[in-house]
Amino acid sequence: MITLTEGAIEALSNGNGGNDAVLQLVSIRKIEGGNGPIRFRVMMSDGRHTMSSFMLCTQLNCMAEDNLLAPNCVVLLKRHVTNILKDGRRVVIILEIEVLRPAADVNGRIGNPMPYSDGQIKAPPAQQAPPPAVPVSRPPLQAQIGNDMNRAVGKDFGKKPAAPAAMPGAPAGKVVPIASLNPYLSKWTIRVRVTNKSSIRTWSNSRGEGKLFSMEIVDESGEIRVTGFNQEVDKYFGLIEVGKVYYISKGSLKVANKQYTSVKNDYEITLNGETSIIPCEDNCDVPVLQCDFVSIGDLENKEKDSVVDVIGVCKSVDEVTRITTKTNREVSKRTLSLMEASGKMVTLTLWGEDAEKFDGTSQPIVAIKSAKVSDFGGRSLSASFSSTVMINPDIPEAYKLRGWYDKEGHSLEGQSLTESKGSGGMGNSNWKTLSDVKTEHLGHGEKADYYTCIGTIVYLRKENCLYQACPSQECNKKVVDQQNGMFRCEKCDKEFPNYKYRLILSANISDYGDNQWVTCFQESAEAILGQNAAYLGQLKDSNEAAFDEIFQQANFNTFVFRNRVKLETYNDESRIKATVMDVKPVDHKEYSKRLILNIRKMAGK
Repeated sequence: MITLTEGAIEALSNGNGGNDAVLQLVSIRKIEGGNGPIRFRVMMSDGRHTMSSFMLCTQLNCMAEDNLLAPNCVVLLKRHVTNILKDGRRVVIILEIEVLRPAADVNGRIGNPMPYSDGQIKAPPAQQAPPPAVPVSRPPLQAQIGNDMNRAVGKDFGKKPAAPAAMPGAPAGKVVPIASLNPYLSKWTIRVRVTNKSSIRTWSNSRGEGKLFSMEIVDESGEIRVTGFNQEVDKYFGLIEVGKVYYISKGSLKVANKQYTSVKNDYEITLNGETSIIPCEDNCDVPVLQCDFVSIGDLENKEKDSVVDVIGVCKSVDEVTRITTKTNREVSKRTLSLMEASGKMVTLTLWGEDAEKFDGTSQPIVAIKSAKVSDFGGRSLSASFSSTVMINPDIPEAYKLRGWYDKEGHSLEGQSLTESKGSGGMGNSNWKTLSDVKTEHLGHGEKADYYTCIGTIVYLRKENCLYQACPSQECNKKVVDQQNGMFRCEKCDKEFPNYKYRLILSANISDYGDNQWVTCFQESAEAILGQNAAYLGQLKDSNEAAFDEIFQQANFNTFVFRNRVKLETYNDESRIKATVMDVKPVDHKEYSKRLILNIRKMAGK
């Protein structure tokens, strides 16, 4: 027989404890209205008292919609947060609840509970006449609390109380959790850690122009995105440091635009002229990260372009490379392999500053929040401007993974999701011989195919391999010599007194079975020749013999090529175009391991 927790309603009404209380659900009512999501208001009983000031957080709506939460069922209130409204009433937001006994198994209401309100027990109408009605003007409950709590919370929430308002350095006003923020809450202060901060970005449209930055903040209850514009950029951007804890108050709350954020909150904060941001020295109990980690093995079930949080050991890491984007902007790129305790691995690509600063020599634990899932080579991950990359984070998952890897994981080869699929990937996947590329008709489909091969340079076409390009950092278009000491870029619509050299190198590579003509752009061409474009341009203009010698020395060198092939039509003639996406020296140890594995597979061992 299940016994209700007597006294729990009184404790909850007074804001004292109440977690792990066994209660009976008396009634549940759907509340609709406004632009927010549907909410459910609940009346609970502890056998002695009832209270109707309970609300389900929106992620629990499914329990009500599926009739798991029905009148008379007995539940365990596992986690909650109390929100104080403007008129002083307390509303209990249910964060986690478990049905101990469904309504069908309970024989009506347990006990003879009486309503509990304002610290006094209201007697049942049959025993005592009701007190005179006193008209009180109060807005509807739903209009006051809005969407108080609408996203997942940290698993340790509820174990530590919110910081008191009197904490040294704190602004005036009660410190509340992020989970309780809503547009109807006028005065609030939150104590949060900054987990991500964007660079300053500019915008321009028909209404004018300006600048903005955004950051992501977290506490024990959840996370939220914060954006500052124009004057707030000048005021706060230099103050905010990633990883530090701050008191933030008096920002504007509005419904979040999910097109621009993957933060798990239906609201976002906009900084304004009244906003206060004060550093907090006592920050030990504010979490470093708010993640909902997805197992690497489960990434195969995730849709392309979905956003996930992943943690793993950096099993291997590539060197930084520079690539040119479709907008002719050069960015840094680094690829690493993450491995989890199941032995599954996935390739993660870092960009920009994250790629340049990453050090994988000690095989650190890497946690990435808001990584994008790609179907490049099966399944792979890519960081974006909104991603947060943390190295050896101070969280239980990281310590558990570190212990596993140091004990046994370091000896495992691992099974990579990025290598498990056929074409479509640039990583160390889809190994082919050059004859395989032709016999399997790679590149003949609607999309380009990618493959990796070992190839030896047998001929380099040095004619027209260099061209004079626009000197602007963001532009690599060919310039036109104006014959007056100036060089014109049609794309930039400007004339420059100088230019830079760029490489487009045509090479013939060969393996034991076939050969292939490939096109190498700047980075891959410089890797093959062992010289940069600027130096080659100087030699071509001043020392033709030395220029030719560099090409001769590059012949018969062997590399690992990652190529893209696609059937293209030009002047009514179709042919396969092969482009080198990356080129590296051969790691003979890893290459030999792969050959041994292939031999064993062929031998059926």
